Amino acid sequence: MRSAYQTGRGDSVGAFVTPRAILRRPARRRTLIDRSTDGFSLKRTNRFLERLGPGLITGAADDDPSGIATYSQAGAQFGLAMLWSVFLTTPLMVGIQVVSARIGRVTGHGIARNLRDHYPRPLLWFVVWALLLANTVNVAADIGAMGEALKLVIGGPSQAYDVLFGVIAVLMQLFIPYRYLAPILKWLTLSLFAYVAVLFSVDIPWTKLVVATLIPPLELTREYLMLLVAVLGTTISPYLFFWQASQEVEEQRATVGDEPLRDSSRGALAHLRRIKIDTWLGMTFSNAIAFSIMLTTAVTLHNAGITDIETSAQAALALKPIAGQFAFTLFAAGIIGTGLLAIPVLAGSAAYAVAEAMQWPIGHSLEPMKAKGFYGIITLATVIGIGIDLAPVDPIKALLWSAMLNGVIAVPIMAVMMRMAVRADIMGAFTITPKLERLGWFATVLMAIAVVAMLVSMAV
Repeated sequence: MRSAYQTGRGDSVGAFVTPRAILRRPARRRTLIDRSTDGFSLKRTNRFLERLGPGLITGAADDDPSGIATYSQAGAQFGLAMLWSVFLTTPLMVGIQVVSARIGRVTGHGIARNLRDHYPRPLLWFVVWALLLANTVNVAADIGAMGEALKLVIGGPSQAYDVLFGVIAVLMQLFIPYRYLAPILKWLTLSLFAYVAVLFSVDIPWTKLVVATLIPPLELTREYLMLLVAVLGTTISPYLFFWQASQEVEEQRATVGDEPLRDSSRGALAHLRRIKIDTWLGMTFSNAIAFSIMLTTAVTLHNAGITDIETSAQAALALKPIAGQFAFTLFAAGIIGTGLLAIPVLAGSAAYAVAEAMQWPIGHSLEPMKAKGFYGIITLATVIGIGIDLAPVDPIKALLWSAMLNGVIAVPIMAVMMRMAVRADIMGAFTITPKLERLGWFATVLMAIAVVAMLVSMAV
């Protein structure tokens, strides 16, 4: 049914124009002087780069120390045989992350708040508490990996470094306002280039690389399938959905005059384009780093007969006698840098979920005393993570259970997100396109198959 629609600029679109037609309106023409002035172009480019963030930070946070361990194991155990998986997961990761970002930007609320408003409470609480548990264990694994990496570089007690990194991660979020925290997280994404730099210190068999990438050498063994599931689960993780959606909300609330697109379509086309470009850039960057890590360990550790890697720090140490001090140092530094990026994302995404479910004041833009519950969850998750590292708990087994839990809860979350994204009562005029819907459902079905395969392989 067609009706008038408020554009947010004071004009109403009449009965012969649907709300979606607003998105197809050409941008207001600029003068010849505007378009031909280098200063204007540079200014616009800088402004666009400043707006990049949620997708870029989310993608980089996916390559956390525990993810690095998974990618390192894939390269060490199977050489070049699993590189093709990166190209499979990239469009799927982009699709589901674009859906989560659009939900946040259109509704003005994160995933948990939309779950609370439109779905049964048992589903909400299952998702929220499972996410909190999985993220806390993941925080512990990442802090532990950072402590071990710093110990490898400078020596000293790794447990003391665990406490140091945990405290730094909490203080970053408690006392650095969002307008300063977001740029810091953006700069931390540069630490991942360490894994690209490592490639320049190793010999790469280019012909074999191209053949293995284009013609996947599949191995239908139990070990291969389990690790393939681990790679898929590491790449598509629930905490990434919650983080990117909530960061879109933070960006909208931090910008004077911005409103959720459902309430005002002003600048809708620009926002949706930014989300698409930001997410494609972030997820492509993320998987390029994953590819670099797999390739580095494949041409060094695998070729040297080292096929069992349990932690990212172990991967760095194993590189030292094979690829040299430079590669070892870069690999270890990358672990620390991406850990400092990932821990705020892991703890923060859990805090967003719990705070929205409990209807607490929420967001990094608020001072700690005005959002005690939100910052309390961040602190609690990080402190418990430190405690796990200091306790006699096997971090590898804990990480395995965390990955399993993430995989299990990812499927219902993805399915609910896909349903949210096509509901006009939730998304208004900005329901997702059929193409994006197909891509999102394909990712959801593939993730479900992966979880079933994982459970079957564990039962056999």
